[in-house]
Amino acid sequence: MRVAMRSRRVLSIWFPHLGAERVLRSHRGRITQPFACVRKTQSLLSLSSLSPLAAKEGLHIGQSVTDARAICTSLITASENVPADQAFMSALQRWAGQFSPWVSIQGETGLCLDITGCAHLFGGEEPLVKSVIEQIEDLSLTAQIGLADTVGAAWALARFANQPLHSDRSGDAIEQEARATRARAYKRRHWERGGSRPAVQNLNDTVNRIAPPGGSAAAIACLPVAALRLSEASVTGMARLGLRRISDLLDMPRAALARRFGADVLTRLDQAINVTPEPVSPLKPTPHFATRLSFPDPIGLPEDITAGMSRLLRPLCEKLKAHAMGCRKLQLTVLRSDSTYQMIEIGLARTTNDADRIFPLMTTHLPNIAPGFGIDIMRLQASVVEPLSPVQHSGPLNALAAAKTRRDGDTSEEDLIGRLGARIGLETITQLHPVESMIPEKTESSRISAYSDPPEGWQIPTLPRPLLIFRPEPLRLFKDVDPLTSFGWRRRTFKVSHAQGPERIAPEWWLDDPNWRTGTRDYWKVTTKEGPSLWIFKTQPNTWSCQGLFG
Repeated sequence: MRVAMRSRRVLSIWFPHLGAERVLRSHRGRITQPFACVRKTQSLLSLSSLSPLAAKEGLHIGQSVTDARAICTSLITASENVPADQAFMSALQRWAGQFSPWVSIQGETGLCLDITGCAHLFGGEEPLVKSVIEQIEDLSLTAQIGLADTVGAAWALARFANQPLHSDRSGDAIEQEARATRARAYKRRHWERGGSRPAVQNLNDTVNRIAPPGGSAAAIACLPVAALRLSEASVTGMARLGLRRISDLLDMPRAALARRFGADVLTRLDQAINVTPEPVSPLKPTPHFATRLSFPDPIGLPEDITAGMSRLLRPLCEKLKAHAMGCRKLQLTVLRSDSTYQMIEIGLARTTNDADRIFPLMTTHLPNIAPGFGIDIMRLQASVVEPLSPVQHSGPLNALAAAKTRRDGDTSEEDLIGRLGARIGLETITQLHPVESMIPEKTESSRISAYSDPPEGWQIPTLPRPLLIFRPEPLRLFKDVDPLTSFGWRRRTFKVSHAQGPERIAPEWWLDDPNWRTGTRDYWKVTTKEGPSLWIFKTQPNTWSCQGLFG
């Protein structure tokens, strides 16, 4: 028995005013004038998104702000926010997941849904489309939809269906006028001379936007060639040859068409008429690392809170291990029976997914939880996660020993930092790291221990360095006395018993350091009869200073 294959159905949703309407939603209807988002390209300000009112005034995307204000004096503008628009599109993608599990972002302002096998859950295709339109209207957004057998045909119906085709072009057409005269041409709108005003498109009229199964080619045949997602140069070249509709391309020899306009035209045409497949590739959902525990009766004893924490931590760490991820910060939220909540957060010195290492850190904060009238829900979330690189063992014979050493030895310092950081903060625990510089005060840097690897590769200088290094302090020299024999420093007179040096250190010529503008320095380690061992240096001319103190 032969089973009939179900026809593939694709729904395309286009938001023509997405950027502007996103801003208008945040103002909650307080802006009632034409509104547009502005994009800055070098020194030119142009319109990137229009509200429906601005589009009715004759403005268009890509128009300069100067020309737009000349046409519509009441226009309100704001700078575009591309990251916010992308985040809004991601939110709309998650919203569209209620209609189909296969949802992808199409361009910058569109969604593509593969609704094959999903329409019967809503009572058919038309009730599904009606539900989509109603929810979009509830979101205060404007959208156009297209439903067909292919991605290309649905995209074309959503953007070009029910639109007139300007096939008769003359020299008086606005599109053919010089750029400098277009601003004046927009003022000559025909409805101001007695004509009828253009009708606003009704989204409920979706008859021409739904292609029947197997009829995608016939549904898009009357649409302009720009509906095939072609480049502007290809569309312009076809218009010069009189090829304005998709039906004109279907009658053309394929070899001549590809030779004239490139193979991309044939690819887009075959994708639209279901000759070449075009899949819908949804974005992989980002895993959410959190666990939740509800109690039949409110709890409040410290033992119960600790036990609940243990039951939450184990599944969370297993989920992190399954994705080869480790947590850097953990958030524990408790919801009380009086509809209030409390949250505690800890940070880890190293990214890990080991529950045995995380649990002692969490228990130090559990006494801070005030259960009140009782806790109904506990929720544990890994708020900051990072990938964990797999560790390759040196061989099968010593793999167990290496793992034991790494567990018992290498993690002890990290656990100590984590316990201290849970009490005083991870940012307050620092460690010194070597820096490749011969300048004494620049040979080390202080870094936060939790966010840096242990220091390696300390290069010991040929001559010893003092235990304490401070800003150079001038020495008091005596007349006709060698400074390496006797000198004065900090209201005291020192006599040298032993001097080691000199060590010549030159300044970094590629950097302008105010402390080293005196030039090359010759350093000595001098041991005085009074006890202190000092680090002194000489510059040109005969100027001596002290910069360090040995133990």
